[in-house]
Parts: sequence; structure tokens; C-alpha cells
Amino acid sequence: MTPTRREALRVGALGLVALCSCQAGRRRHQADVRRVLQRVDARASVDGAGVHLRRSLGGAALAMVDPFLLLDEIRTDTAADLGAGFPDHPHRGFETVSYVLEGAFAHADSVGNHGRIADGGAQWMTAGRGIIHREIPTPSARGSLWGLQIWVNLPAHRKWTAPRYQDLEPSRITRAQLGDADVRVVAGTVAGHRGPIDGIVTAPTLLDLALPAGGRAEHALPGDHAAVIYGLAGQVAIGSAATTVAAGQLAVLGPGARVTIGSTTGGRVLLLAAAPIREPVARRGPFVMTTDDELRQAFADYRARRLRTAESLGASPHTSARRRRRALAMTDTELKLMAAAASIGLSRSPTIG
Repeated sequence: MTPTRREALRVGALGLVALCSCQAGRRRHQADVRRVLQRVDARASVDGAGVHLRRSLGGAALAMVDPFLLLDEIRTDTAADLGAGFPDHPHRGFETVSYVLEGAFAHADSVGNHGRIADGGAQWMTAGRGIIHREIPTPSARGSLWGLQIWVNLPAHRKWTAPRYQDLEPSRITRAQLGDADVRVVAGTVAGHRGPIDGIVTAPTLLDLALPAGGRAEHALPGDHAAVIYGLAGQVAIGSAATTVAAGQLAVLGPGARVTIGSTTGGRVLLLAAAPIREPVARRGPFVMTTDDELRQAFADYRARRLRTAESLGASPHTSARRRRRALAMTDTELKLMAAAASIGLSRSPTIG
């Protein structure tokens, strides 16, 4: 904005310099604030063995925001909506994140890991060169289940690493204050408080922010990181344009150094950000690779039972053969059904990043 003649006469030469500097700084600040490029409404879907969920990322409307491949929200007070959960299934070439707000996910895998993610806990699993696991959602004492599942891609040179788990009890999730927001920091750093997830190649940020009515928060992010915000409850306004995002909506953010979030009535959101990989993506069902040949090889390895051995998965030699056999019961028919349910195939869907 150019100062008016009246303003110039009032403040004088020195004051005019200060006024112009202030206005230029304000314009730079606004230019640094990320704006919403796209909003996507989560769509009802059924996955696994009859689990009802809402998918905002990883479907026909938006296939990915590099490096994020999938974002599902599971929220229900009806046990029948959970079906038989997510029985034994393979993964290769990416990472899965489970964040449970209420209830629990019981999990076990082909390398002998097992446990329970419950009531505010999280798990970051690097599938790497291959793993077969199961996740069974379990309602809370009052019969509710609320959780999110996120898929994050791996660069080509990291798709063949050994599987790795980071299991986080609720007490290990970092708590911080960001402006008026109460924040649970799963990954990344807020006001000097670092989240517990570490060693992830895409340097992710995963924040659960709760804003009171009239609240506001601002968070700095690396300018080249991709970022999305998913509405968990209430409604928030994002960026200088105050673009509204309600529960069940995903907002894809443009470039910038800062994210600003406000709410007149109160709201809760998930903020995800990470460094984009910028490599080709070939994905189908439970596998995410760089080329179609690698993808076909992943299916061939599974059918040939090469994904089912301790050697291929880097399992501990102390993991019993009986335990591995019990964890690896998926048939080829089930694998084909899973790939079909993903509705992605080898084609390229709408993508950002």
C-alpha cells in the first residue's frame, strides 16, 4: 500500500521512511504465509476386512501430496463398523503411521513385533524392503474408536532398508504451547520442544493442534516442505485469506515459511509436513515402489513367499518359525482383493508435489 499525501505530510520524511518499511515488512510477512491451494472432503470407504473409514488422501480425488500417500480417519461408536480389522497383509517401499485418539490398535508382524497403540499413542513403521503385519482396531471402554492412518513414501535408495518400528506410548508424546493452541508433537519441533519420532528421511512434522474459540497459532516450516492440514473437530481458518477447513476436510497448503491457523468457535486439526521426494511413484495395493517393474517384483516376491521368510524381512533369529507362520496367513486371493480395493493400480491419479 502506498502512503497517502495526508499520511506523508503528517509523519514527515523520517516517519515516511519508517511507515514504508513497516508496510513492506507486512507485505513480506503475508507473502511468507502459506495459503490453501485445494480442499478435499474425506469420502466414506471400506478397507481391510470391513473397516469403515473416511479417506481424504490416496483416493480418486487426490492420490498423493509428495511424500504423503494416504490419510484415513477411522471414527465410530459402532463395533460393526470395524469389521475384522486389518488382517495379515504385506507392505514394501514406504512407511505407515498410526495415531490413535481413542480406543486402540493391536498389532503384530512377521518379524516378531507385537503391541498395542492406545488412547493418544502413535506408531511410525518403516516397512522398507518388506514386512507382513496386522492391525486390529479395538473400541474404548465406552465403545468408541478414533484413529488416523497415514502412509509416507520412501526415496528409492531407502526402499530396501530393514523394517523398523517406533512405538510411542501416550506419555512419550511431547506437549507444547503454540500461540493459543495446545499441541501434541508427534514429529517435528514446536517452540523448542521436539517430538519423539526420529531418524525419518523426509524430516516430517506431525502436530495435533487444539485451538479454543477465538484462538490463533502460527508455526514456521521449511519453505520447501509439502504441508497439509486435516480437520479433526470444529472449524479453523488458515492463512491470510482465512480459508475455512472443517472436520473431515483436507487442506493442501502452498509454499511459504509459516502456517497460520485461527478459529472463532474452536477447532482441532492435524498438521502434516515433510520434504518431498520428487521421484516417480508406482503403487498398487500394499506396495509403493519407484518403477512398475519393481512393483511387479514385489507381488512376485510375495507370491513366491520371499516376503514370508526371516531372511528377507531381517527378522531376529530368535523369532520362532511357528510364530512367523502364524503371522503370515494371507492368501493370493486376499492380496488381489486388497489391491483391487485400493483402486489405484499402475495408473497415475491427481497428485500434488
